[in-house]
Amino acid sequence: KFLPDFSKPLTGREINTSWWVLKSQPFESFLPSFFLSTRSSKALLASMAAFSVSSPPLVPSSCRIRRPFLLLAPKSFKPVSVRASVGNPSVSIDDKVSVQTKTSKWEWKFKGNSIGIHYEEHEGERSDSSAKNILMIPTISDVSTVEEWRSVARNIVQRDGEVNWRATIVDWPGLGYSDKLKMDYDTDVMEKFVVDFMNSPESPMSQAGNDDVVIIGGGHAATLAVRATQRGLLKPSAIAAVAPTWAGPLPIVFGRDSSMETRYGLLRGTLRAPGVGWMMYNMLVSNEKSIESQYKSHVYADQSNVTEAIIQSRYELTKQKGSRYVPAAFLTGLLDPVSSRDEFLQLFADLEGKLPVMVMSTKGAPKRSKAEMEALRGAKGVSKFVEVEGALLPQEEYPSLVAQELYNFLQETCASLK
Repeated sequence: KFLPDFSKPLTGREINTSWWVLKSQPFESFLPSFFLSTRSSKALLASMAAFSVSSPPLVPSSCRIRRPFLLLAPKSFKPVSVRASVGNPSVSIDDKVSVQTKTSKWEWKFKGNSIGIHYEEHEGERSDSSAKNILMIPTISDVSTVEEWRSVARNIVQRDGEVNWRATIVDWPGLGYSDKLKMDYDTDVMEKFVVDFMNSPESPMSQAGNDDVVIIGGGHAATLAVRATQRGLLKPSAIAAVAPTWAGPLPIVFGRDSSMETRYGLLRGTLRAPGVGWMMYNMLVSNEKSIESQYKSHVYADQSNVTEAIIQSRYELTKQKGSRYVPAAFLTGLLDPVSSRDEFLQLFADLEGKLPVMVMSTKGAPKRSKAEMEALRGAKGVSKFVEVEGALLPQEEYPSLVAQELYNFLQETCASLK
């Protein structure tokens, strides 16, 4: 979902140990080194741990929800604005308004496979056919799940304003509560999934029309959505990129030269292997201490916000069959939408004048991740830039703050498109 400990400055000793293991050792000694070296294990552990949300899927016994429908068409929008959000702003929510929630599975047809995709739909009781649609996409990590956006979605849809909103949150294939097939996951596969979820006639979003939907994504998900839009595969009315990232945990530290790409491939193959793969994954990722360590070190800004319930819920996700395949790709850079900051900035620049794009940076993001977010401040194609409390998962740690900024952007977007 985000860039793990490798996104934060490592000590000289950690860097030397990790670099020696990855760059200098023959592969025969690579695995033993990781198993036997405490520092190396912690380094890789840091690179693979992840982040997400709060509780298991909601399955209300009776929830009626209308299919999405929108009547927006892109026109013009307001110029760039930059601001910071501090503290806990008041949120204008009608506490008496209940939120209807529906959870379901969509069968994604991909290369002869039928993959069950978990998604949730949220709408306020005042929602009707004129409500506008939001698609929320979780950050990519080994504990990615729809749960990270749930509080934000409920906050937004229960607001009683001139425009009402309906939110759909979807799990990535291979992550969260979606099916976890053993496939060759890469950027193109993930992009294809988002495009199909938006455009396929039988998908939950089909009745909305893809240029009527505002896409909100975190981490790599945000950048993937921007890339798909830049390539003309998606036509949302606006995009909100929350703590956007583009480089996987290992490439952001060790680079992408040919020798490193070879070693990434060997590591990826090992993690996917039937026996040793599970052993390495369980040791480095699928344990409570590892997950807790990463949440407290860089996923959350405030350690006191990391609860036992969150850790246990995330841990259970890592124990599902097939849960290691997407993290193996993410760790080694296969899910990176671009390969450099210049390409990252160009994705946004190519959207200049085409649709509103908001970037939400965070005050407590790890140094490397923060630098990439800050590169978008005032950048071409970014119509609004805000900064909120948090680190790599602000939507889960500070949902009210994030919801307020997103709601402001949504209202501004509607006004600009009239």
